[in-house]
Amino acid sequence: MLGEVLQWEYPADAVLSHWFRAHPKLGSRDRGEVADAVFDVLRNLRRYRQFAESGVGPSARRLAILGLSTVFSKDVLNTGLDDVERDWLEHVRRIDVAGLSRAVRASLPDWLDERLSRLEDADALIDALNATAPLDIRVNPLKVERDAMLASLRSGPAARFDPAPTPYSPWGIRLQGRPPVNRWPMFENGEIEVQDEGSQILAALVGVKRGEMVIDYCAGAGGKTLLLGALMRSTGRLYAFDVSAARLARAKPRFARSGLSNIVPVVIADDNDQRVKRLRGKAQRVLIDAPCSGLGTLRRNPDLKWRQHPESLQELMAVQARILRQASRCVAPGGRLVYATCSVLPEENEKQVEAFLAENPEFTLLDAGKIVQDRCKNLTLQGPWLAMRPDRHGTDGFFAAVMERAKPADAKPALEAEDGPEGD
Repeated sequence: MLGEVLQWEYPADAVLSHWFRAHPKLGSRDRGEVADAVFDVLRNLRRYRQFAESGVGPSARRLAILGLSTVFSKDVLNTGLDDVERDWLEHVRRIDVAGLSRAVRASLPDWLDERLSRLEDADALIDALNATAPLDIRVNPLKVERDAMLASLRSGPAARFDPAPTPYSPWGIRLQGRPPVNRWPMFENGEIEVQDEGSQILAALVGVKRGEMVIDYCAGAGGKTLLLGALMRSTGRLYAFDVSAARLARAKPRFARSGLSNIVPVVIADDNDQRVKRLRGKAQRVLIDAPCSGLGTLRRNPDLKWRQHPESLQELMAVQARILRQASRCVAPGGRLVYATCSVLPEENEKQVEAFLAENPEFTLLDAGKIVQDRCKNLTLQGPWLAMRPDRHGTDGFFAAVMERAKPADAKPALEAEDGPEGD
């Protein structure tokens, strides 16, 4: 399993899913142990590789031993090791990691360690990104209130996962451990969805209203689309745009479970899409959850620090700038544009927005903190941005900026929401 993941051809969670399907005799406990060990190796890969240099035999086996040592007790693990391996593992356990450089100790590639070192409280952020994350879910506000769902979870089998309200999002519930949420009745009937709290807060920034035309420009698997649609009370029209037909296809079962009737999934072209052009200046709200490095999600996707590199980051930044330009054209005069990433790097976040605003003076930056105050009463932000960090907020790393398009006195009213990209 580990050997397949370390080829870096596909995301680790996808490789795990494929491998488990190929080994159906593994029980749920076995699958959990394998997954935990693999992800431990990915979090600590650089440090583990340095440790593995001192052993003998295949290095992949030594990496696997280190990962499994965090899953199994010493007595259980020793039954699968020979004497040389047991001695080597005892030697490794005695190493004082405090004497290692931060890049090795925290298992970061040099380029990422250098970029993260520029950020405030870098050590705390790096440590938090290297930790495991709880699971955040949220209620579907079209179907159920959070307090009622919390009471239901606490009174049933889910109680062992310690369900608690998220501190900032009014829709979120935080669970500990590895709950099988996708097999719970409330998931199957669309009452809950898996979504990190930071992602939930984006919906508060968009600030949708009933009857509006709204565009989720990079809808992906549809998590934010579903929350926006529910907050619109299934009125108006909500376009779920994405360049990937496969991603939108995976979102359709979620749309069906949600009970929403205002979502219109649309596969768009990378550039110069005619359906996008027909919506020019018509949408009251446009959300861009832009393709990004994903480095704010390392708690859940530790393989990203090994699969990303400076060249891929430059390519992503060019894509982000292009999407921001394209999507902004759909915003109606007086409308709102929200640009978001799940990254903590300024070049994907503040610098992208600042460059866009310099080129597009008809857009003005709004104060994100003031916008979320009504919905997220415990959340205090510094500056005009939404900047969530695992060390400060307990969420994944999320960034968002809210902009408003000027409404000139002679602007013509936007066309009705029914004039969509299908021409209906």
